[in-house]
Amino acid sequence: MNHGMFISFEGIDGAGKSTHIAGLAQLFEARQHRVTLTREPGGTPLAEKLRALVLNDAMDPLTEALLIFAARRDHLQQVIEPALARGDVVLCDRFTDATFAYQGGGRGFDLGVLSTLEQWVQHLPSSAANPTDALRQPDLTIWFDLPPATAAIRLAGARVPDRFEAQPVAFFEQVRAGYERRCTQMPARFARINADQPREAVWADVEAAVQAFVQRRELAA
Repeated sequence: MNHGMFISFEGIDGAGKSTHIAGLAQLFEARQHRVTLTREPGGTPLAEKLRALVLNDAMDPLTEALLIFAARRDHLQQVIEPALARGDVVLCDRFTDATFAYQGGGRGFDLGVLSTLEQWVQHLPSSAANPTDALRQPDLTIWFDLPPATAAIRLAGARVPDRFEAQPVAFFEQVRAGYERRCTQMPARFARINADQPREAVWADVEAAVQAFVQRRELAA
């Protein structure tokens, strides 16, 4: 049976995720891995429609969380789980950690409700391959940690901001704290990258984190 690899990329806008996720996709492809490159919210036609609503339409925090998890459910069913079953390397620009950071940290929404939604949406039923109930989580999460004030400078004038990007720096301080909380809760799968350094240095850190993860995975096999 093939066993894929699920790597998520997290961080606030301006941290450099997009640049390095593309680079990592090329690296895996050069090593003869099949790669599924995707994003959240989004990744399927339905989830992309929900993404547009979440990024542009005013709504209360519960509605926002429900739409994000609805998009995630479709994304898991239609893209992520089939890709992992094929043995692909799945590289996802944000996953559930972003929900706990943005909705839980930035919005201050109830973490207990988010945890319940996480349990519902990401539950993996027991099977021969998965003898115990579990949640689908990334095997490795690369967190690009960047001070929000620095991110704001990088993004200034880059594009018309969506309703998240238009939030004040204080909002992103809470988002960063949300990421830190998740990292503390699940340190085994997190690789925290200092994104406040030259691009080449960030890439070197990303490569080192992925290499260390792959080596651990091979030793455990």
